[in-house]
Amino acid sequence: MTILFCAFILTMTSDNQKGDQYMSPQDHVHAQVMARRQGDWRNGGIVYQVFVDRYVPSLNLDAKRHLYDAPRTLHPWTEVPVGGHDAPEVGVWTHELAFWGGDLKSLATKVDYIQGLGSDVLYLNPIQAGLTNHKYDADDWAEVAPEYGTRQDVMDLAKSVHSKGMKLILDGVFNHMGRRSPKFRAAEKDPKSPYRNWFFFGKQFRNGYRSWANTRNLVEVRLENPVVQDYLWAKPDSVVQKYLSDGVDGWRLDTAYELGPNYLSKLTESAHKAKPGSVVIGEVWNYPQGWSPSLDGIMNFYARRIVLETIHGKISARSANNYLERMVQDAGIEPLLKSWFILDNHDTDRLKSMLPETKARRLAQILQFTLPGSPVLYYGVEVGMQGVGDPGSRGPMRWDLVNKDNEDLMWMRNLIKVRKEHPALKFGDYVALDCENLIGFSRRTDKALETVVVLANPTDAPITETVSFRDGKLMNGGLLKDVLSGVQVFTLAGLAEVTVPAKTARIFEYVSSKGYTPYKRIH
Repeated sequence: MTILFCAFILTMTSDNQKGDQYMSPQDHVHAQVMARRQGDWRNGGIVYQVFVDRYVPSLNLDAKRHLYDAPRTLHPWTEVPVGGHDAPEVGVWTHELAFWGGDLKSLATKVDYIQGLGSDVLYLNPIQAGLTNHKYDADDWAEVAPEYGTRQDVMDLAKSVHSKGMKLILDGVFNHMGRRSPKFRAAEKDPKSPYRNWFFFGKQFRNGYRSWANTRNLVEVRLENPVVQDYLWAKPDSVVQKYLSDGVDGWRLDTAYELGPNYLSKLTESAHKAKPGSVVIGEVWNYPQGWSPSLDGIMNFYARRIVLETIHGKISARSANNYLERMVQDAGIEPLLKSWFILDNHDTDRLKSMLPETKARRLAQILQFTLPGSPVLYYGVEVGMQGVGDPGSRGPMRWDLVNKDNEDLMWMRNLIKVRKEHPALKFGDYVALDCENLIGFSRRTDKALETVVVLANPTDAPITETVSFRDGKLMNGGLLKDVLSGVQVFTLAGLAEVTVPAKTARIFEYVSSKGYTPYKRIH
């Protein structure tokens, strides 16, 4: 079966569009929904993810070299991370102890770059004190890793981010903490310790205590303990609430699916109480259904897999279309708009290593930027960094690649520009289209002339198909122009014949007449 994944963006604009006088009662209600979505920063913003140790060289590395004493190692910025070996004496792999020296103060010098790229949200991998470079093994959630900086540095970064019109999100790792945590050491040593009931001990556990995926250094926390809840999220001085009061705008929760909906609900409610309008995003590899309102949104790995598997030819066009449509029906458009759409991150191969062919990679990115949710840019993806697995995908940022001759960077800037110019891509509804060999969907706001229709072709051959746009407000005879190639097509009675070249996306917008327009009484 021929597979077509289409990216065909139809946007209609008119100088003669009228206001509420032409709106039906149903349209008026729809307009109110869209206005609310548009005013909520959590819907559809572009997220930029940073691994702090690897993003910007320290401004004063010599002053903190002592923080990288053995068993840690400090490496030159030009060195590429390589895999290590198990170090039983510390309970981790040696590459987890390899540092490049980046910190919060150095990161702050690149806020202009991050904002200039078009980002709306800066998301940091864990910054809490911990033995490893990744910090998913917190010693103390309330303490910032000294090699990264201080709580004041976090507050200063938040102010800087806010001054550029962006938001700051931290990574919350509340399912487990590090084995060397003072709380765990006290509990392990003394059965009568006040921290004993913070953890799970017993001979039934491989390490004598319950740990995430049986990893020695990731000790699971007893969330059922009310004292733990108070410390993590329930009290005003808790970890979740205090960072929010310090200026942070939300949390991304590691292994959120293992915290369970009950505790996720309590944590999210506490966050919203501490800072109305804050966001809680969960790392959920499951099907997206049922995770709201326990979470504001999830990391949508389900949609990611559909996109990648379709590009690899493993999912048919018809199946992929059905999967996406049912995802929206089951999960709901509101939570999906707040969800994050990643293609790569610190746990996967980098996108350029997954999809080395430029056309295939750009096709995936177009779908990432047009399906519901917030596209997440893992630092360096915009300049074409490569890397396979951990630690290959966590290499130091290649600032030498940030230049006007970098085609990946120019492409990303253009794609971000397209998204920002089309409000429907940020907060619009999703409507599946009935395509035979293409996957198609539209994104719609309350304004007919903001409608966006997306189609894409990941196959090795061009595909031509007559597409029905399923939109009663799409006027007859509309001219569509591809903003990338200049190719034009016309609609007739709600359909158009569209040709999408092999592994190529079309981004069409409606070409409006400067004089007569049939949209004059269509809101």
